[in-house]
Amino acid sequence: MITKTDFSSSLAAVCPVAPPGAQVHVDELHGYILWGVIALMIAGMAVAVGAVVGGRVFSMPHASKVGIISVFVVLGAAIAYLILPGILNGFLGDGCV
Repeated sequence: MITKTDFSSSLAAVCPVAPPGAQVHVDELHGYILWGVIALMIAGMAVAVGAVVGGRVFSMPHASKVGIISVFVVLGAAIAYLILPGILNGFLGDGCV
């Protein structure tokens, strides 16, 4: 007869594993996504600084305000980019259910 503790201990040992050879492609795709996010942050910062400079040069205060807000949004995204993977790792652990 299977007891509840035997059943729950057998479930705790379930760990998903990628098919053979798939992890290389997953790591490559993950790397492309991470570098793409970094490139978008750099582009966003360049556009934000351009909006601030353009707003000051052409006397457009709304463009300057949007540029300053955009700088802080990009900085917030960069901080989240550094913090969120650690939070997700804390929630998910090693992936075993």
